[in-house]
Amino acid sequence: MTEPLLSIEALSAVSLRDRNRPVLRDVSLTLKPGEVRGLVGESGAGKSTIAKALLGMLPATVKVTGGWIRFESRDLLRLSPRSLREIMGNEITLIPQDPQTALNPGRRIEAQLTDGLRLKRGMTKAQARLEALKMLAEVHIRDPERVLGSYPHELSGGMRQRVLIAAAFAMKPKLVVADEPTTALDVTVQKQILRLIRQMQKANDTAVIFVTHDLGVVAQICDTVTLLYAGRVIEEGATAEVMTTPRHAYTRALIAAGPRYDRPDAGLEPVPEAIFGQLRTEIGMAGEDRG
Repeated sequence: MTEPLLSIEALSAVSLRDRNRPVLRDVSLTLKPGEVRGLVGESGAGKSTIAKALLGMLPATVKVTGGWIRFESRDLLRLSPRSLREIMGNEITLIPQDPQTALNPGRRIEAQLTDGLRLKRGMTKAQARLEALKMLAEVHIRDPERVLGSYPHELSGGMRQRVLIAAAFAMKPKLVVADEPTTALDVTVQKQILRLIRQMQKANDTAVIFVTHDLGVVAQICDTVTLLYAGRVIEEGATAEVMTTPRHAYTRALIAAGPRYDRPDAGLEPVPEAIFGQLRTEIGMAGEDRG
Protein backbone atom coordinates (compact mmCIF):
# COMPACT_ATOMS: atom_id res chain seq x y z
CA MET A 1 0.00 0.00 0.00
CA THR A 2 1.37 3.41 -1.00
CA GLU A 3 2.19 5.69 1.91
CA PRO A 4 0.44 9.07 1.71
CA LEU A 5 2.47 12.02 0.52
CA LEU A 6 0.35 14.41 2.58
CA SER A 7 -1.76 13.67 5.64
CA ILE A 8 -3.90 16.32 7.31
CA GLU A 9 -5.25 15.13 10.65
CA ALA A 10 -7.93 16.84 12.77
CA LEU A 11 -6.86 20.30 11.62
CA SER A 12 -8.77 23.05 13.42
CA ALA A 13 -8.39 26.83 13.26
CA VAL A 14 -10.21 29.96 14.42
CA SER A 15 -10.52 33.54 13.21
CA LEU A 16 -9.06 35.90 15.81
CA ARG A 17 -10.69 38.82 13.98
CA ASP A 18 -14.14 37.29 14.38
CA ARG A 19 -14.29 36.38 18.09
CA ASN A 20 -12.56 33.01 17.60
CA ARG A 21 -15.13 31.77 15.11
CA PRO A 22 -14.07 28.33 13.84
CA VAL A 23 -12.82 28.39 10.24
CA LEU A 24 -11.58 24.78 10.18
CA ARG A 25 -13.26 22.03 12.20
CA ASP A 26 -11.32 18.76 12.60
CA VAL A 27 -10.41 18.50 8.92
CA SER A 28 -8.68 15.26 7.93
CA LEU A 29 -7.62 14.08 4.48
CA THR A 30 -4.80 12.20 2.79
CA LEU A 31 -3.13 12.63 -0.58
CA LYS A 32 -1.20 9.91 -2.38
CA PRO A 33 1.80 10.61 -4.65
CA GLY A 34 0.54 11.59 -8.10
CA GLU A 35 -3.07 12.13 -6.95
CA VAL A 36 -5.12 15.17 -7.93
CA ARG A 37 -7.53 16.11 -5.15
CA GLY A 38 -10.10 18.86 -5.37
CA LEU A 39 -10.95 21.01 -2.36
CA VAL A 40 -14.36 22.42 -3.19
CA GLY A 41 -16.87 24.57 -1.39
CA GLU A 42 -18.57 27.93 -1.38
CA SER A 43 -16.91 31.12 -0.13
CA GLY A 44 -15.94 30.68 3.52
CA ALA A 45 -15.96 26.88 3.36
CA GLY A 46 -12.31 26.67 4.43
CA LYS A 47 -10.71 25.36 1.24
CA SER A 48 -8.24 28.24 0.84
CA THR A 49 -7.51 28.20 4.58
CA ILE A 50 -6.38 24.57 4.29
CA ALA A 51 -4.16 25.46 1.33
CA LYS A 52 -2.63 28.43 3.14
CA ALA A 53 -2.03 26.34 6.28
CA LEU A 54 -0.01 23.74 4.40
CA LEU A 55 1.90 26.45 2.49
CA GLY A 56 2.75 28.30 5.70
CA MET A 57 0.82 31.34 4.48
CA LEU A 58 -1.92 31.71 7.08
CA PRO A 59 -2.57 35.34 8.01
CA ALA A 60 -1.94 36.47 11.57
CA THR A 61 -5.70 36.72 12.07
CA VAL A 62 -6.11 32.91 11.77
CA LYS A 63 -4.82 30.65 14.54
CA VAL A 64 -4.41 26.88 14.27
CA THR A 65 -5.84 25.35 17.44
CA GLY A 66 -5.19 21.67 16.78
CA GLY A 67 -4.13 18.97 14.38
CA TRP A 68 -1.22 18.11 12.10
CA ILE A 69 -0.17 18.57 8.49
CA ARG A 70 2.34 15.83 7.71
CA PHE A 71 4.22 16.07 4.43
CA GLU A 72 5.94 12.72 4.18
CA SER A 73 7.30 12.42 7.74
CA ARG A 74 7.47 16.13 8.53
CA ASP A 75 4.80 18.11 10.38
CA LEU A 76 4.64 21.40 8.46
CA LEU A 77 2.97 23.20 11.34
CA ARG A 78 5.90 22.52 13.68
CA LEU A 79 8.91 23.05 11.43
CA SER A 80 11.30 25.93 11.95
CA PRO A 81 10.91 28.84 9.50
CA ARG A 82 14.20 27.83 7.83
CA SER A 83 13.12 24.20 7.35
CA LEU A 84 9.76 25.33 6.00
CA ARG A 85 11.45 27.65 3.48
CA GLU A 86 13.54 24.73 2.20
CA ILE A 87 10.35 22.79 1.40
CA MET A 88 8.22 25.62 0.01
CA GLY A 89 9.06 26.58 -3.54
CA ASN A 90 11.02 23.36 -3.91
CA GLU A 91 9.13 20.23 -2.82
CA ILE A 92 5.82 22.11 -2.60
CA THR A 93 4.96 24.85 -5.08
CA LEU A 94 1.97 27.12 -5.74
CA ILE A 95 -0.02 28.10 -8.80
CA PRO A 96 -1.73 31.26 -7.51
CA GLN A 97 -5.19 32.50 -8.35
CA ASP A 98 -4.45 35.80 -10.07
CA PRO A 99 -1.53 35.93 -12.53
CA GLN A 100 -1.94 39.70 -12.76
CA THR A 101 -0.80 40.20 -9.16
CA ALA A 102 1.36 37.09 -8.75
CA LEU A 103 3.99 38.28 -11.20
CA ASN A 104 6.19 41.29 -10.44
CA PRO A 105 5.22 43.99 -12.99
CA GLY A 106 8.67 45.56 -12.87
CA ARG A 107 10.70 42.45 -13.75
CA ARG A 108 10.98 40.54 -17.00
CA ILE A 109 9.66 36.98 -17.11
CA GLU A 110 13.18 35.58 -17.48
CA ALA A 111 14.26 36.92 -14.10
CA GLN A 112 11.10 35.68 -12.41
CA LEU A 113 11.51 32.15 -13.79
CA THR A 114 15.26 31.75 -13.39
CA ASP A 115 15.63 33.11 -9.84
CA GLY A 116 13.96 30.03 -8.34
CA LEU A 117 15.90 27.63 -10.55
CA ARG A 118 19.19 29.17 -9.49
CA LEU A 119 18.28 29.40 -5.81
CA LYS A 120 16.46 26.10 -5.31
CA ARG A 121 18.04 23.86 -7.94
CA GLY A 122 21.54 25.34 -7.93
CA MET A 123 21.67 26.10 -11.66
CA THR A 124 23.98 28.59 -13.29
CA LYS A 125 22.44 31.58 -15.05
CA ALA A 126 22.85 29.91 -18.45
CA GLN A 127 21.44 26.58 -17.25
CA ALA A 128 18.45 28.31 -15.66
CA ARG A 129 17.71 30.21 -18.87
CA LEU A 130 17.76 27.01 -20.93
CA GLU A 131 15.49 25.30 -18.40
CA ALA A 132 13.09 28.27 -18.44
CA LEU A 133 12.89 28.11 -22.24
CA LYS A 134 12.21 24.37 -22.04
CA MET A 135 9.44 24.81 -19.47
CA LEU A 136 7.75 27.59 -21.46
CA ALA A 137 7.75 25.29 -24.48
CA GLU A 138 6.23 22.50 -22.36
CA VAL A 139 3.30 24.76 -21.39
CA HIS A 140 2.72 25.38 -25.13
CA ILE A 141 4.04 28.93 -25.36
CA ARG A 142 4.93 29.38 -29.02
CA ASP A 143 7.72 31.94 -28.74
CA PRO A 144 9.57 31.28 -25.45
CA GLU A 145 12.40 33.65 -26.33
CA ARG A 146 10.01 36.58 -26.76
CA VAL A 147 8.12 35.72 -23.57
CA LEU A 148 11.32 35.51 -21.50
CA GLY A 149 12.14 39.05 -22.59
CA SER A 150 8.64 40.38 -21.86
CA TYR A 151 7.15 42.12 -18.85
CA PRO A 152 3.93 40.62 -17.41
CA HIS A 153 1.72 43.42 -18.77
CA GLU A 154 2.83 42.52 -22.29
CA LEU A 155 1.24 39.06 -21.99
CA SER A 156 -2.41 37.99 -21.98
CA GLY A 157 -4.02 36.56 -18.86
CA GLY A 158 -3.81 33.04 -20.26
CA MET A 159 -0.12 33.49 -21.12
CA ARG A 160 0.65 34.81 -17.63
CA GLN A 161 -1.08 31.79 -16.11
CA ARG A 162 0.99 29.47 -18.33
CA VAL A 163 4.13 31.19 -17.04
CA LEU A 164 3.03 30.51 -13.45
CA ILE A 165 2.31 26.87 -14.28
CA ALA A 166 5.76 26.59 -15.82
CA ALA A 167 7.31 28.16 -12.71
CA ALA A 168 5.49 25.72 -10.41
CA PHE A 169 6.45 22.58 -12.30
CA ALA A 170 10.00 23.75 -13.13
CA MET A 171 11.02 23.02 -9.55
CA LYS A 172 10.13 19.31 -9.99
CA PRO A 173 7.97 19.42 -6.85
CA LYS A 174 6.26 16.49 -5.17
CA LEU A 175 3.13 18.60 -4.58
CA VAL A 176 1.59 21.55 -6.41
CA VAL A 177 -1.15 23.61 -4.76
CA ALA A 178 -3.38 25.20 -7.41
CA ASP A 179 -5.41 27.95 -5.74
CA GLU A 180 -8.35 28.59 -8.10
CA PRO A 181 -5.96 29.18 -11.03
CA THR A 182 -8.73 29.58 -13.62
CA THR A 183 -10.97 32.05 -11.76
CA ALA A 184 -9.74 35.14 -13.63
CA LEU A 185 -9.88 33.50 -17.08
CA ASP A 186 -12.64 33.21 -19.65
CA VAL A 187 -14.24 29.81 -20.26
CA THR A 188 -12.25 28.94 -23.38
CA VAL A 189 -8.88 29.75 -21.78
CA GLN A 190 -10.00 28.02 -18.57
CA LYS A 191 -10.43 24.71 -20.42
CA GLN A 192 -6.97 25.07 -21.96
CA ILE A 193 -5.37 25.77 -18.58
CA LEU A 194 -7.11 22.82 -16.92
CA ARG A 195 -5.94 20.52 -19.70
CA LEU A 196 -2.42 21.89 -19.39
CA ILE A 197 -2.23 21.40 -15.61
CA ARG A 198 -3.42 17.81 -16.03
CA GLN A 199 -0.83 17.18 -18.76
CA MET A 200 2.00 18.61 -16.64
CA GLN A 201 0.83 16.67 -13.59
CA LYS A 202 0.82 13.37 -15.49
CA ALA A 203 4.16 14.02 -17.19
CA ASN A 204 5.85 14.72 -13.84
CA ASP A 205 3.73 12.34 -11.69
CA THR A 206 3.13 15.25 -9.34
CA ALA A 207 0.42 15.34 -6.69
CA VAL A 208 -1.92 18.34 -6.94
CA ILE A 209 -4.36 19.94 -4.53
CA PHE A 210 -6.81 21.91 -6.66
CA VAL A 211 -8.79 24.58 -4.78
CA THR A 212 -12.03 25.61 -6.46
CA HIS A 213 -15.67 26.53 -5.91
CA ASP A 214 -16.69 24.82 -9.16
CA LEU A 215 -17.75 21.17 -9.18
CA GLY A 216 -17.56 21.26 -12.98
CA VAL A 217 -13.84 21.98 -12.74
CA VAL A 218 -13.44 19.14 -10.23
CA ALA A 219 -15.14 16.73 -12.64
CA GLN A 220 -12.65 17.67 -15.38
CA ILE A 221 -9.35 17.44 -13.53
CA CYS A 222 -9.58 15.74 -10.11
CA ASP A 223 -9.17 12.07 -9.18
CA THR A 224 -10.68 12.62 -5.74
CA VAL A 225 -12.67 15.41 -4.11
CA THR A 226 -13.25 16.80 -0.63
CA LEU A 227 -16.39 18.91 -0.22
CA LEU A 228 -16.33 21.44 2.61
CA TYR A 229 -18.91 23.60 4.34
CA ALA A 230 -18.13 26.07 7.17
CA GLY A 231 -14.74 24.47 7.75
CA ARG A 232 -16.05 20.90 8.01
CA VAL A 233 -15.60 18.00 5.57
CA ILE A 234 -19.09 17.10 4.34
CA GLU A 235 -18.23 14.44 1.78
CA GLU A 236 -15.17 12.98 0.08
CA GLY A 237 -14.26 10.19 -2.27
CA ALA A 238 -13.42 9.36 -5.85
CA THR A 239 -14.68 12.19 -8.07
CA ALA A 240 -16.69 9.93 -10.36
CA GLU A 241 -18.50 8.34 -7.41
CA VAL A 242 -19.22 11.64 -5.64
CA MET A 243 -20.54 13.20 -8.84
CA THR A 244 -22.76 10.25 -9.81
CA THR A 245 -23.85 8.85 -6.43
CA PRO A 246 -23.42 11.62 -3.82
CA ARG A 247 -24.23 10.53 -0.28
CA HIS A 248 -25.00 13.90 1.34
CA ALA A 249 -28.03 16.05 0.53
CA TYR A 250 -25.79 19.14 0.30
CA THR A 251 -23.63 17.49 -2.37
CA ARG A 252 -26.72 16.46 -4.33
CA ALA A 253 -28.09 20.00 -4.11
CA LEU A 254 -24.81 21.56 -5.30
CA ILE A 255 -24.67 19.23 -8.29
CA ALA A 256 -28.29 20.05 -9.12
CA ALA A 257 -27.54 23.77 -8.82
CA GLY A 258 -24.86 23.64 -11.52
CA PRO A 259 -25.52 24.30 -15.21
CA ARG A 260 -26.65 21.36 -17.32
CA TYR A 261 -24.59 21.28 -20.50
CA ASP A 262 -26.84 18.55 -21.90
CA ARG A 263 -29.85 20.81 -21.26
CA PRO A 264 -28.65 24.40 -21.81
CA ASP A 265 -32.18 25.81 -21.51
CA ALA A 266 -32.74 24.30 -18.06
CA GLY A 267 -32.87 26.80 -15.20
CA LEU A 268 -30.53 26.68 -12.21
CA GLU A 269 -31.87 25.13 -9.00
CA PRO A 270 -30.88 27.01 -5.82
CA VAL A 271 -29.76 25.00 -2.80
CA PRO A 272 -32.85 24.71 -0.53
CA GLU A 273 -32.56 26.69 2.70
CA ALA A 274 -33.60 23.58 4.63
CA ILE A 275 -30.32 21.92 3.67
CA PHE A 276 -28.35 24.78 5.23
CA GLY A 277 -30.36 24.28 8.40
CA GLN A 278 -29.48 20.58 8.32
CA LEU A 279 -25.80 21.41 7.86
CA ARG A 280 -25.79 23.87 10.75
CA THR A 281 -27.28 21.22 13.00
CA GLU A 282 -24.79 18.56 11.90
CA ILE A 283 -21.80 20.86 12.36
CA GLY A 284 -23.04 22.36 15.62
CA MET A 285 -23.24 25.94 14.40
CA ALA A 286 -26.04 27.08 16.67
CA GLY A 287 -25.67 30.80 17.22
CA GLU A 288 -23.15 31.28 14.41
CA ASP A 289 -23.81 33.35 11.30
CA ARG A 290 -23.67 31.33 8.08
CA GLY A 291 -20.98 32.33 5.55
